Amino acid sequence: MAAQPAQDTAPPANVIGALSMLDRFLPVWIIAAMAVGLLLGRLVPGLDTALDAVKIGEISLPIALGLLLMMYPVLAKVRYDRLGTVTGDRRLLVSSLVLNWVLGPALMFALAWIFLPDLPEYRTGLIIVGLARCIAMVLIWNDLACGNREAAAVLVALNSIFQVIAFGALGWFYLQVLPGWLGLTQSALDVSAWDIAFYVLVFLGIPLAVGYASRKLGERARGRTWYEQHFLPRVGPIALYGLLFTIVILFALQGHTITSQPVDVARIALPLLAYFALMWGGGFLAGKAIGLPYDKTTTLAFTAAGNNFELAIAVAVGVFGVTSGQALAGVVGPLIEVPVLVALVYVSLWARRRFFTPAEALR
Repeated sequence: MAAQPAQDTAPPANVIGALSMLDRFLPVWIIAAMAVGLLLGRLVPGLDTALDAVKIGEISLPIALGLLLMMYPVLAKVRYDRLGTVTGDRRLLVSSLVLNWVLGPALMFALAWIFLPDLPEYRTGLIIVGLARCIAMVLIWNDLACGNREAAAVLVALNSIFQVIAFGALGWFYLQVLPGWLGLTQSALDVSAWDIAFYVLVFLGIPLAVGYASRKLGERARGRTWYEQHFLPRVGPIALYGLLFTIVILFALQGHTITSQPVDVARIALPLLAYFALMWGGGFLAGKAIGLPYDKTTTLAFTAAGNNFELAIAVAVGVFGVTSGQALAGVVGPLIEVPVLVALVYVSLWARRRFFTPAEALR
């Protein structure tokens, strides 16, 4: 990603070998960032309180900064003049909507009740995670897996619109209506559509606007060749630095909670592991089944598997409190999601060579 060559004509013989040192050892850097965050949260007195105090509403400014840095280079890479080829692909759009807004929430609801029938707070937190479809970090995983950037931008924008419209309604359905029909315990979720719209604006609107402006102004001033061969390689590493910074801050904020409740973390982790594997695998198989090329197939898989953890945590904290079990479930989400989806990047690159023809594997 940082020095990843353009792949618009043919895929390299060894995709992983073509990655930069920063990209190739990404799992190592992520594990190190998680460890640093956990240690800081445990060893520096009052650090979590100080970091949590720097926020607007329920949005942590350090986390927001990391996410904005992480998303800008990826959105600056998008060729916005090609979005029309994605919006006209009904197979991709319909499949994404079904996976994200029908199957994803339903699967997380089922897994939460199967694995956590006796822990209502954690169960509710997981259901909230399932409702928060990814609009941020998925761009990183998609780019590392050589997915289609234009498709990712469209699907993320589509998710952001449905996030504003459907999050509250689906929360009401999965926490109150459906449990009532099944004779299960009911919960309540009081969250404003305006709050969701604000989170979408911060985490997607700002980097999208800056990324679009960068490409338009850069190409107008120096041309597409200069922009893609000189400018993008310079700003590309910022995305991974932003990712690592975000992970350090996130785990520093919740380091004490995570390390002091290892059994609870393990119980929450099991349904999350099943969820990410099933959603990614289902998305990849669906893309292959409907005849999508590799780049759109992997984009469909990652946008289906990823979740908007920053939104889930903000909602859980805002509704149930920072020390609630619901908030802990939200925090455990990225603890599991980050290493699992990094591993799935490598699975995706392997599947590209194994199951797609050279023509299908073109970016």
